[in-house]
Amino acid sequence: MTNSTYSFAGQTVNRLGYGAMQLAGPGVFGPPRDRDDALAVLRAARDAGVNHIDTSDFYGPHITNQLIREALHPYPSDLLIVTKVGAVRGPKAEWLPAFSPQALAAAVHDNLKNLGVDVLDAVNLRVMFDVHEPAEGSIEAPLTALAELQQQGLIRHIGLSNVTPTQYAQGAAIVPIVGVQNQYNLAHRSDDLFIDQLAAEGVAYVPFFPLGGFSPLQSQALTQVATELGVSPMQVALAWLLRRSPNILLIPGTSSTVHLAENLAAARLEIPDAAMTVLGAIGAPATS
Repeated sequence: MTNSTYSFAGQTVNRLGYGAMQLAGPGVFGPPRDRDDALAVLRAARDAGVNHIDTSDFYGPHITNQLIREALHPYPSDLLIVTKVGAVRGPKAEWLPAFSPQALAAAVHDNLKNLGVDVLDAVNLRVMFDVHEPAEGSIEAPLTALAELQQQGLIRHIGLSNVTPTQYAQGAAIVPIVGVQNQYNLAHRSDDLFIDQLAAEGVAYVPFFPLGGFSPLQSQALTQVATELGVSPMQVALAWLLRRSPNILLIPGTSSTVHLAENLAAARLEIPDAAMTVLGAIGAPATS
């Protein structure tokens, strides 16, 4: 795979990383079914050369960061851990906005404590005007609060999650934005133009739910291409994203070492041009 690395948050990272969300219990809430398995996945990712891990202290809550610390601390010098703030979990596992300066400061300190570090490599502000998709609204107040925590030396780099292009522009006028993390995959293509804009600016784009999230991608065209190439549909979906744009960094999550190895193998998968055309027709690209 060409362009296998990208400069992100002050480091050169492999474009295929790992997302820790699935290490928590069902619904990203509570402890994992098997703690030893969760630790084994993290160590296998490290041993396979993964140097970009995505997490948050509201996964569990606190569970995934505590697992990362147990499995990997002291951290390799080239490991970039990206976390996010802006939400908390309710007693019934709800995802609740937590945008006040006090809530953001508490979240940063929780991440520092549970990851066992003095400074966070990168923190995404998770915008919560709509839990499920980007929705317009000013992010000036929470992002300014996060920038103040950066000025205190608690955060090295800042990114944004679940944002519109308008919010990104507003954010970039407040503080340098190193990455955007939004939902995007073969079938969910509303950010096509946004990705191209960010690529031109040298800003990373990290799609969450790259394999469809809680409802995995299903497409006859995807299955057909995978069959022709002799690989799994999920490997094809990941390889398509890597080829889609050089600024796309992937963080597929899994709680299985077998699936981890399958995901990472997608970095070596070359998709022929004809297959790229077939795959590109699965999702309707944005036209405006």
